[in-house]
Amino acid sequence: MRFKKLDLNLLVALDHMIELRSVSAAADKMFMSQSAMSNALTRLREYFDDPLLVQVGRRMEVTPRAEAMRPAIRDILVRIEAAIASQPEFCPDQSTREFNILLSDYSLRVLMPTVFRLLSEHNATIRLNMHAQTDLPHALLERGEVDFLITPDMFLSAEHPSTVLYEDEYVAVAWKDGKYGNITMDAEIYSTAPHAVMVPPNAAKSVETEYLANSGIERNIDVRTFSFSTLPHLITGTNRIATVHRRLARLIAPQANLIIHPIPIDLPKLRQGLQSHAYRESDPGITWMRNLIIQAAQEIQRH
Repeated sequence: MRFKKLDLNLLVALDHMIELRSVSAAADKMFMSQSAMSNALTRLREYFDDPLLVQVGRRMEVTPRAEAMRPAIRDILVRIEAAIASQPEFCPDQSTREFNILLSDYSLRVLMPTVFRLLSEHNATIRLNMHAQTDLPHALLERGEVDFLITPDMFLSAEHPSTVLYEDEYVAVAWKDGKYGNITMDAEIYSTAPHAVMVPPNAAKSVETEYLANSGIERNIDVRTFSFSTLPHLITGTNRIATVHRRLARLIAPQANLIIHPIPIDLPKLRQGLQSHAYRESDPGITWMRNLIIQAAQEIQRH
């Protein structure tokens, strides 16, 4: 298809080349030969009268013109993808559609088992891809690479519809047979006890770290990991404590022989949100899947 003498297939190629900063990587992603992708870049350069990608040392960099076009190109492609994916009706027990969900390992452990159970009750034949949390989750939603974000509401984009799924609070967990098992947790003990903590991608602050910092609390951290759901297991058999969500603590405490302490500081509750792209609001499949996730959240909220 052409628009004003431009082959619109070339926009897909340009989108991948801008994202990956690589002709060969873009070719692999589109299942094309490198020579075919190089030919596409040549045609794009002629059409826009701009080099678009240039070699800088050992790296490819995009030109200012290409960077300026990037949001518009992605917007066009997401609109097209949304129109193609949308069907007049959605039958979950007949569809083989694939949904991409970006979420943390906390949500994977606390929420998704209920989602999977509900899918089974509907005899749903859809496929799900779980994507690990990133420091800029809304960027993948904007690019159309994920269909849903399940993330604290502070990380949701104001540009797309969202809903709060449920709230959770933070607690401290300790090994029952350790130093901090049979005690009353106060602010001094909480601050001075050795902590194991989860550090998000790119060393960003986790939500509870941000909340504690705003309350003037600095923890004594001696273990850092990338996973919330493993934190309780890492402190079993030690004299460390960890700060986790109450729902996660209740799931894991019996397995890891832990005791749950209230945090002796008044912290805001975590508000877990759900978001999909605004262009897909009329998509029956997105609507059905969103409602099922909300139903799952309502179930866990009751417990």
